[in-house]
Amino acid sequence: MMDFNLFQRLFENISKVIVGKQNTIELLLVALLGEGHVLIEDVPGLGKTLLAKALARSMGGTFKRVQFTPDLLPSDITGFNIYNQQNGQFVYQPGPVITHVLLADEINRTIPRTQSSLLESMEERQVTVDGRTHPLPRPFFVLATQNPIELEGTFPLPEAQLDRFLLKVHLGYPDKAEEISILERFQEGDPLPGLGAVTCPEAICGLQATCRRIRISAPVREYIADIARATRESAALRFGASPRGTLGLMRAGQALAALRGRDYVLPDDIKYLSGPVLAHRLILKEEERLRGSSAASLLEDIVRRCPISDPLSAKTV
Repeated sequence: MMDFNLFQRLFENISKVIVGKQNTIELLLVALLGEGHVLIEDVPGLGKTLLAKALARSMGGTFKRVQFTPDLLPSDITGFNIYNQQNGQFVYQPGPVITHVLLADEINRTIPRTQSSLLESMEERQVTVDGRTHPLPRPFFVLATQNPIELEGTFPLPEAQLDRFLLKVHLGYPDKAEEISILERFQEGDPLPGLGAVTCPEAICGLQATCRRIRISAPVREYIADIARATRESAALRFGASPRGTLGLMRAGQALAALRGRDYVLPDDIKYLSGPVLAHRLILKEEERLRGSSAASLLEDIVRRCPISDPLSAKTV
């Protein structure tokens, strides 16, 4: 049975340290319950690390942070084997990837080879070192941050890496009222150390499994497929949404429906999530990029032109 109250407790607990940004917190929980990962692109200092730590504390899980730099090696993330002279065997020394919540900070400041070392972990929830495979804790959630690509010292993420992120979101600057609230909340100290857990990793795994049973009617599945196909047929795009993106949109829709207290997905859920789930997977043609077009704006136009199924039909399977 779906515990809708737990979703609200998670949301409210994270909001104790994160001022405003309700939509971002909701999308973060969508990715967690949809068994995906999140990429946040924004300038430094907006609270991305605080957000990841608040999530880890709220779910009662472990937290590790990796600062990505140009000299970072894959073994600095995955771990490595060392030789034990006493028993004559190699022993695996776990890297920071062995955790529930991994913050990959400024992931686009390191070389593509190191960026790609996370691919196996993100997709298969395991890490292979010297031919031996080690399972990761469940749930395993990557929250990666990247600086805007126009900043110096950045390396664009490969398309295969981008496709592994269920959602790409932006925090943005707080408005005046939110900034005043931040000053008040942090005036006497950081509220994060006092933040307690409202659930446990095992319960999160149970919620993830339950979210997969959220109902999706045939018209809603058709709506998802129509959006994906429209991106592939767009004359402005070199590559449209992948089948992984289509599945991601469905999983995100199930998680969002659960967070909002429903046991079925509405077309409006899909419409709302299409940008965060699909925009970062689309590759513009060069002439469109030079014209100043963006994948997000093109996707908005595609979704606007796709017919929406009857919302009432979403309740039937």
